[in-house]
Amino acid sequence: MFRLWARTFRDNHMLKDTCICDDTADTRTHKVFRALEKICNEFDLGKPIWLDKTIRDFKRHGKARFTQDNFIEVIEFDYLEIQVIEED
Repeated sequence: MFRLWARTFRDNHMLKDTCICDDTADTRTHKVFRALEKICNEFDLGKPIWLDKTIRDFKRHGKARFTQDNFIEVIEFDYLEIQVIEED
């Protein structure tokens, strides 16, 4: 089972959160991208851009923060944080 937890924050307060589960036999990368797409649909967001810093943080810690720099449109929160909480 692969689970990805997503949360939006403003002024260090969590606004929304969701957990996406994926038990397919796909690669980790595909599971992350598919989960991020579901998160963006649920939160009514455009897809964020993976900057080099975001990729490094996600590879190193299994966690990434998407700030205004990662989005094309204006966001109503300070950042979106995703974190892998369970992997096969």
